[in-house]
Amino acid sequence: MEILISEEKGVRQLHFGSQWVQGAMRLSRPDALELEYTREMMLPLLFNQQPWWPRSALFIGLGVGAMPRFLRKHRPQCRIQVVEIEPAVVAAARMHFKLPPNSDHFDVKLGCGATHMAETSEKFDLIFIDGFDENARVGPLNSKEFYGNSLSRLQEGGWVVANLLSNQKDSAQSIERFQVAFDQKAIILPPCSSGNVIAIGGHDILELSNLNELPDLSNKLLEETGLNLSKSVQKLSQAIQLLSKKT
Repeated sequence: MEILISEEKGVRQLHFGSQWVQGAMRLSRPDALELEYTREMMLPLLFNQQPWWPRSALFIGLGVGAMPRFLRKHRPQCRIQVVEIEPAVVAAARMHFKLPPNSDHFDVKLGCGATHMAETSEKFDLIFIDGFDENARVGPLNSKEFYGNSLSRLQEGGWVVANLLSNQKDSAQSIERFQVAFDQKAIILPPCSSGNVIAIGGHDILELSNLNELPDLSNKLLEETGLNLSKSVQKLSQAIQLLSKKT
């Protein structure tokens, strides 16, 4: 895999041998989430406001490490594990994107995310799936089996968040696979401007009853972390209402 690094207007970007952006970091704010889809993947932080949550998070796919870095900074109690299949991506993240060293609460492993999910016995409060190759393919990460394994690895009250692409040929099938794994009870957000589609699934998705509180919770999170989810909250509320009508 060819790793390319570009930099423009204070933003450093990672590419896999093409102009397609695999990750980005603003040099003046390295722990902020620069890309819209990464911000939307943090929406489950609104679902549980307990100060101790999340206790654990698993990231399948590293990229520049933006989301693990964000969570490490703003939820220091969280035990973070990352599984990345490509050694060159880990090396680039450490060299160019301020990826923290491994520690008791931050562990980056080399390996196949699908294999890890099938074999691990650990459970997590949050599972993030964001793994693509240089051709925007996800391979075994885009399967009913993998999504089902992800669901089985959730703690009670936990959430799986997946980054899908609306401009893939099988995007509709990808969404359907995710929906099937979560018994047709997953939240599918409208595409971001980049074409990324964020899917959210969990055991208790239909028990979300704080829709009216989401704007206030979003403002609170903004004050705490600088993460602005106001537009995403509108998309989330619409998606949850649509799901409720279908079920």
